[in-house]
Amino acid sequence: MERSAEYYKKKMEKKGITLRDYQKMIVKEASEILFKSGFVYLAMEVRTGKTLTSMSVASLMKMKKVLFVTKKKALSNIQSDYELLSPDYEMEAINYESIHKVEDVHTFDMIILDEAHGMGAFPKPSNRAKAIKEIMKNSPYVILLSGTPTPESYCQIYHQVYGLPKNPFSSYKNFYRFCDDYVNVTSRKINGLMIKDYSDGKPEIMEKMKPYTINYSQKDAGFKSNINEHIIEVEMDPVTYSIAKKLKKDLVIEGRDEIILADTPVKLMSKLHQIYSGTVKFESGNSKVLDLSKAKLIHDNFFGHKIGIFYKFAEELNALKEVFGDEALTTDLKEFNETDKSIALQIVAGREGISLKLASALVYFNIDFSATSYWQSRDRMTTKDTTESDVYWIFAKNGIERDIYKSVVEKKNYTLSQFKSKYVFKKQ
Repeated sequence: MERSAEYYKKKMEKKGITLRDYQKMIVKEASEILFKSGFVYLAMEVRTGKTLTSMSVASLMKMKKVLFVTKKKALSNIQSDYELLSPDYEMEAINYESIHKVEDVHTFDMIILDEAHGMGAFPKPSNRAKAIKEIMKNSPYVILLSGTPTPESYCQIYHQVYGLPKNPFSSYKNFYRFCDDYVNVTSRKINGLMIKDYSDGKPEIMEKMKPYTINYSQKDAGFKSNINEHIIEVEMDPVTYSIAKKLKKDLVIEGRDEIILADTPVKLMSKLHQIYSGTVKFESGNSKVLDLSKAKLIHDNFFGHKIGIFYKFAEELNALKEVFGDEALTTDLKEFNETDKSIALQIVAGREGISLKLASALVYFNIDFSATSYWQSRDRMTTKDTTESDVYWIFAKNGIERDIYKSVVEKKNYTLSQFKSKYVFKKQ
């Protein structure tokens, strides 16, 4: 074992790659857990190097063929890391949505599951979790990776590991039986119906996972980066405010060809979220850019700088393209890394698994309701060598974004009840 570790250490150093001391420690510890239990969870915060660490575990364990499953946006980064490491094993990198295309699953002797918390839906497993469960059956070793294994509830761990034969909850037939011992099940009223709430998982869940989990934070790794957040308010076009005001009053706006309908609190919240940033999706399913004020502000203040832009709705990307043009903006991570272009990414798609360390700043066209999106996406520029990074939030003056921001910075999702407490909804 020691001779093998030294061999790979020298090989990496020859290629100019040197694992940090903590990564070497994690590689050794993870290998020991894998030999004993068949799986390990590397709960390493963003930018602490969990990708190279997991690949190095495969090297130390002398794997021959590895399947690396990640998000589509992260594939180019994963492939680059593999080529940089140049291990003795063959690796296939694929995104979760294409997992069904993998042939001869039984030929892989290790599976690495990036951003594993994406399989954490409950009480029923997501299609992603079901698909991964099937391939887990064929692999003797599985590494799960995430900086935030349970971002919203401890219960999110169950379907991440339920396909593993030696997982600590394998004696439970399904999630509901697991709840009998590990969840404080309550009920709450939603639209007049009493619905069971399974989100209050007990801390004992993570205690059970301790023997299989290696936690490592940015603080542990010696990160001293400070993220400076700036809020810029923009005066939107008067028509934008008129549309929002009328929709709040009448809950419907009928145009010549399209209708904006907000006949439920959920719809009103969503429509205002769109409108205050200058776009709208009509009842027909069509969508339109209404106001370029935000896109123009970003262009005027940041043009000539290589930045990362996060947007929420698809039409916001069209607004950015209209103002920036194709010569200054890309949506491809590889092109961003190899050119002077800025990059525009949808918040949920770009919040994890990628690095925007080459950006001079992150700029948010809009903000997501999810606290997870806030905390994960704003860290995309962070590296161990970063001391300062700047994040800019572009909010419509008197819009809904500041209310959302106040919630997510407190690690709380922005909810319908919060929206209704401010915006009186009168059903027609």
